Amino acid sequence: MDAAYWLQRWAEGRTGWHQPEPNRLLERHWASLKAPPGSRVFVPLCGKSLDMVWLAAQGHEVLGVELSRAAVEAFFAEQGLAPEVVEDGRFRRYRAQGIELLVGDAFALTADDLADCRAAYDRAALIALPPALRERYVRELYARLPAGCMTLLITLEYPPGEKEGPPFSVDEAEVHRLFEPGWQITLEQRVDILDREPSFREEGVTRLHTAAYRLRKRLG
Repeated sequence: MDAAYWLQRWAEGRTGWHQPEPNRLLERHWASLKAPPGSRVFVPLCGKSLDMVWLAAQGHEVLGVELSRAAVEAFFAEQGLAPEVVEDGRFRRYRAQGIELLVGDAFALTADDLADCRAAYDRAALIALPPALRERYVRELYARLPAGCMTLLITLEYPPGEKEGPPFSVDEAEVHRLFEPGWQITLEQRVDILDREPSFREEGVTRLHTAAYRLRKRLG
């Protein structure tokens, strides 16, 4: 599941993770992070998510990173925005109306790139990654977020062996294993969504939940 896999999915339009409206758990639980209006929010593996539009409407600056140039260009086109585009060697940067999206490898981001991010929103990043890459993602990318950073993490949970990811099942025990002790973890809500996901039922999934966690990076 390398870069070519995801680029091909975007090229073929196989983007089942893309939602046609802002995520309900985002709308319900974002306020619990108490991210100040005007603060910058990091959105990893952002695709063309409408959640970024919602975050911008709350008064936030948005910093997203995405491997697919097609996804980023589609986002701005679908929002009727003509972004400024700048190449900086590591990334191709698109910016318009408080939303900056970087096309490139998320692992190339540095702590300096993320230093002013007061919050982060992860809906389709952690669960898109296989186990070994999830470990690296948390160990490296999350580690570059500043101390005190608040994150809204949204996961999926389904019985082992009932589906081949992505998206992958990441249960509460794994969230704690991946993020502790560096992050304080609070489970905000777990919701049964099997009735809303016919494609999962067709694959034989018998139980499906989505969960929202509030994470806070510990100081020091």
